[in-house]
Amino acid sequence: MALQQQSDRILTTHVGSLARPARLLDQITAIERGVAVNEGAFEAYLKDAVAEVVQQQAEAGVDIVSDGEFGKFRTWSAYVLERLGGIEEREVGPATGAGKDQQAFPEFYQQYFLAQNLPKRGVVAAVGPLTYKGHHAIARDIADLTSALAAVDVAAGFLPVVAPASAVPRHDSGYYKSDEEFFFALADALHEEYAAIVNSGLYLQVDDAFLPYMYDVAFADQPIENFRKWATLRIDALNHALRGLPEEKIRYHICWGSFNTPHTTDVPLRDIVDLVLRVNAGAYCLEMANPRHEHEWRVWEHAKLPAGRVLIPGVVSHATNIVEHPELVAERIVRLAKLVGRENVIAGTDCGFAQTPFLTRVHPTIMWAKLATLAEGARIATKELWGR
Repeated sequence: MALQQQSDRILTTHVGSLARPARLLDQITAIERGVAVNEGAFEAYLKDAVAEVVQQQAEAGVDIVSDGEFGKFRTWSAYVLERLGGIEEREVGPATGAGKDQQAFPEFYQQYFLAQNLPKRGVVAAVGPLTYKGHHAIARDIADLTSALAAVDVAAGFLPVVAPASAVPRHDSGYYKSDEEFFFALADALHEEYAAIVNSGLYLQVDDAFLPYMYDVAFADQPIENFRKWATLRIDALNHALRGLPEEKIRYHICWGSFNTPHTTDVPLRDIVDLVLRVNAGAYCLEMANPRHEHEWRVWEHAKLPAGRVLIPGVVSHATNIVEHPELVAERIVRLAKLVGRENVIAGTDCGFAQTPFLTRVHPTIMWAKLATLAEGARIATKELWGR
């Protein structure tokens, strides 16, 4: 039984990544520059920072909280490269990776990326058997969140981690004979991280923004079947990584990229919703407050949410400094609840508020205001849906 189905109200959560405090950013900067940092002192501070951000989430009214992804460096997905063995990261050529949206708005993107402060990301090549070596890091992340949860009154805690497709959006199978061999080996490695989280009692969230995002980068001018074939292999690999883990402890998150950009050539949800529902997860976190995709709530007039599973729609955006009115948040919740069942909806955010430790989409004060309005909107929706 999924968490929401044990409730008599609309619960709230978010996608995971939150703005980091200045002191944590200073220490991450030092570590990434190779400056000697006392590991024990850093981990003690990290534990305190996670405790503080969990307390802040509870005070904002968030029911299912995360560690803010404070233990991850670089980006929400590239963090995992430090936890994998058998890989080598290589530079991408200058002509690689410009999607159709970028081609349509080149002047905008030229200015936009100058302000993003995104770390470079290369091609991940397999130079030997893929292995998982992040045991200390994931154990620390689990321990910090578990400790923080003991001091607050919330429904549950979750840790976000990366899906196979998003761990290596560009790769060279190298050591392996095929993409299939490569991704299933990667899935075996990531299974260790996934299992550690679930076995700890926390909820596991698998982030897969690159799965829909790569449509624009590589497939927008091709038949949709080409993209679906590409995506199916990666979803099959993800299910392999999730094997043996209870679905009710797993959340699967997709979005169309954290970027607050035009998004004119995103893949429509209707073209991939069946693939999303193939993932062996108890809950699906989908971007649904983005004005390019908000209309897609109507997909659920026809798509059937499998029995025992939950929808976590983004009803608050991470990509605008406008704080949504709680009545709008409630509207977004209620219209979906009437389609899939009130017991099958948890109110969430579109994406993480910090794509990297150093790139926040809104000011931290606005982030907390958005989470508070999310909680208020959920209370209004509960009153409408349950009559109290």
